[in-house]
Amino acid sequence: MSSKSVLVAVGLLVVTALVFAAGWHFGSQPVRPVASSAPAAAPDGAVAWQAIAAPLPGTQIDAVRRGVPVDQEGDPPPLARVENADIKRLRAYPMQPPTIPHTIDGYQVDKNANRCMLCHARANAATFQAPPVSVTHYMDRDDQFLATVSPRRYFCNQCHVVQTDAQPLVANAFRDIDSLIARPEAQ
Repeated sequence: MSSKSVLVAVGLLVVTALVFAAGWHFGSQPVRPVASSAPAAAPDGAVAWQAIAAPLPGTQIDAVRRGVPVDQEGDPPPLARVENADIKRLRAYPMQPPTIPHTIDGYQVDKNANRCMLCHARANAATFQAPPVSVTHYMDRDDQFLATVSPRRYFCNQCHVVQTDAQPLVANAFRDIDSLIARPEAQ
């Protein structure tokens, strides 16, 4: 056995001993009690997990819950209406898949047919005055161009969703580069 192997083995042994000692030290620390209004205790003294998982009063874990505490069930928001105006929206962030500006109710998109490609295929886009599918959808994983849409891009509604009048659940201050460049010098 070479001296290099011995040094590596000794180093691993020292690191293992340090990790074990740290685990021993921090594992023996007393558990900080969780603030809760009334922890539910079982007759055998065990604390129910719901009491431990409950958030502190007045705190909110998830902004998407719209102020409803985690231990309560809120009213669902009304269903959003699909916009069917054929007006494209700006993208909310770079590389976002464009949203669909029309309804797709009844569209068949499965292994047998893809209704979206009737209008958005390169061969048909001009006829239907629809934007053609991006060239990236005709590339395989090795960036080789294909004659038809790549199977990994075939199911359109895996990435693209219809536009609705739903309000954003969280704020978004994204501005695309065009709006930043066009912004007049304020100061």
